[in-house]
Amino acid sequence: MVIEKPIRSGQKIYARGADLVVLAMVNQGAEIVADGNIHVYAPLRGKAMAGARGNVSARIFSLCMEPELISIAGVYRTSENPLQTNVAGKPAQVRLSSEGGQDKLLIEPLKN
Repeated sequence: MVIEKPIRSGQKIYARGADLVVLAMVNQGAEIVADGNIHVYAPLRGKAMAGARGNVSARIFSLCMEPELISIAGVYRTSENPLQTNVAGKPAQVRLSSEGGQDKLLIEPLKN
């Protein structure tokens, strides 16, 4: 599913059984959900939940990572826990890692 317009506060977009590609900003208070991956080619400031039906290999990509909440397959992180400076407001990806049998979100800078 491809969305070309900004997603405003209060809006919710769900890509059932698919990846979601957003070509505009996801504002605070907006929510984007996909059963697959999420790609945001603009600032991500709202909530993003990939792998909504348990897809642990789903990822979230953004050119400007500033989310209120990010989640992959139910493992989440809120803005109460600030992002590291190497990814905050920068191009980054989020993926799930199972280190030591415990699922954990890894937020990594996108490399050129």
